[in-house]
Amino acid sequence: MITKGQKINDRYEVIRSIGEGGMANVYLGYDTILDRNVAIKVLRGDLSNDEKFVRRFQREALSASSLAHPNIVEMYDVGEDDGVYYIVMEYVEGKTLKQLLKKRGTLTLSEAIDIMSQLTDGMAHAHDSYIIHRDLKPQNIMIKDDGQIKITDFGIAMALNSTQLTQTNSVMGSVHYLPPEQASGKGSTIKSDIYSMGIIFYELLSGSLPFRGDNAVEIALKHMRDPLPSLREDNPSLPQSIENIIRRATAKNPKNRYDSARCMHEDLLTALDDERMDEEVYQYKYSENESDGRKLKKAANVDKNKVEDTVQLDDVKEIETTADITRKIESTEDILDDNDKKKKKAIIILTIIFSLIIIILVVIFFVVPKFNNKKAVIVPDCEDLKVSACEKKLQDKGFEVNTTIKTVASNKIKKNRVVKTNPEAGRSIKYGSKITIYKSTGEETYELEDYIGKNSIEIKTILETKYGLEVKIEKKDPKDNKEYDEDEIIGQSLAKGSEVKKGDSLILYVPNIAENFPDFVGEKWSLQDIQTFCDKNGLTLDTVEEQVSSNSGYQDGDIIRTNRTAGSKIYKGTTVKVTIAKVVKAKPTPTPTPTPTDNPTDKPTSDVDNNPTE
Repeated sequence: MITKGQKINDRYEVIRSIGEGGMANVYLGYDTILDRNVAIKVLRGDLSNDEKFVRRFQREALSASSLAHPNIVEMYDVGEDDGVYYIVMEYVEGKTLKQLLKKRGTLTLSEAIDIMSQLTDGMAHAHDSYIIHRDLKPQNIMIKDDGQIKITDFGIAMALNSTQLTQTNSVMGSVHYLPPEQASGKGSTIKSDIYSMGIIFYELLSGSLPFRGDNAVEIALKHMRDPLPSLREDNPSLPQSIENIIRRATAKNPKNRYDSARCMHEDLLTALDDERMDEEVYQYKYSENESDGRKLKKAANVDKNKVEDTVQLDDVKEIETTADITRKIESTEDILDDNDKKKKKAIIILTIIFSLIIIILVVIFFVVPKFNNKKAVIVPDCEDLKVSACEKKLQDKGFEVNTTIKTVASNKIKKNRVVKTNPEAGRSIKYGSKITIYKSTGEETYELEDYIGKNSIEIKTILETKYGLEVKIEKKDPKDNKEYDEDEIIGQSLAKGSEVKKGDSLILYVPNIAENFPDFVGEKWSLQDIQTFCDKNGLTLDTVEEQVSSNSGYQDGDIIRTNRTAGSKIYKGTTVKVTIAKVVKAKPTPTPTPTPTDNPTDKPTSDVDNNPTE
């Protein structure tokens, strides 16, 4: 019994249990030497008590530890500590793919392709190293929060495949992905893993398994005999290229499958290319049932009375699954010592006989009645009928009608009338199948956006190709003096929020642009020249006089400046503001009046001098 805090091999400290299975218990551990979290798988039950299995397991686990790939869980250590057989591997934060499917139901097509691309890439790497998993299923695939997947349980799967063990719980989970060649007692190849991957791809897209039954034998038999249900019957929008990948991977005859996981990986990478959307249905080159037919024919010749003397009903119940039987057959000789081989051959022969009897009984009592009770019926045409009339028509044919009526827009069918059914009219399907009705919501309408300021050519292309509108582009004089690009939308004939349908018309208005403005200043235009230019191009002239002195170099009427830059676009209705010179003559500087002064050369006159008589 492993307990919290226990150290394995005096190195790996057990933190807590994170999972239990039919073959091993899984614990979160801590590597005290390398200072990291690890996952520790401890073998349980008959596995750890079977010496031959343990030797086989240790050899296979060590072989798998050589794999180094981002989509394969890395194995760090394999060992034994006081009777506890364990493997230490990379700890992956996340959940199993099976847990994700239980939570989500189905995945989107892009999600499924991404997961399958990683899975096939990882398995291609393993196959390149001559390692076959043999037990691929969603329970053995971890998915991290960032979408990366990790394939687990390489060592256990390879060891179990060559061991005489009946792990009922484990096999019940594995038999849903069991290749026909393993169910019929043949050996495993890389194509066995490819089949399992095809079943996983089917489950990712449909949310369910293709084959179900009351027990593992019935499920294994369906893998051998029943054709895989078509995904496109329930989801016609699924590209044929995707269903072809599943058809090819899950072919019952390995010759019809992909030659390698790498081929399947490369096919996934191009599955959504435009040229592959409507490709033809993949046709099998080789017969799918040739080998199984010989087996069943041989089984039919077995003397039933002789077998009943040997095998009682209780004995039959103890044989849990065809998969268990085939595992016993497949590699008993590989793990037995030479001295035991002869003794085990008799057991192998009896096991084969028992398995064939079980298969025959299941065919007689379970499979044959189901085929006899369900005949194929053609789905009637309900187009343009009322929903109630369509329901009655389908029920009269023996179909079950889905209670949820789906809606779809239609330019052809009136509102609330039936547009189509799924499966569609004319299809031949099983009696009693469920049919979904699609009724019309009327013509499909779209709500217009505000396109002002956007490129008219781009918007016209989108509205015509995507919505089927008739779009015209017309020139219109702007209402403001802003500068616009030549293809810029300045208005639209229908306002934002208007509802339109295919064939409706819409006008997008762009600015009415003439030519570019010249350099009114540099080219010495006269005011009359500018007036003529404005009249010609639908512009408004606004003049402003600015007084300048006569010595400024300007003459009356010279253009000093303008509000339009030379080379800018001309839009009708805009205003051109021109500043012209108004020369003012300078006033003359006044000459100062001189102040009168006495002449120093004049002599003063006296009365004496003026009197000559004195």
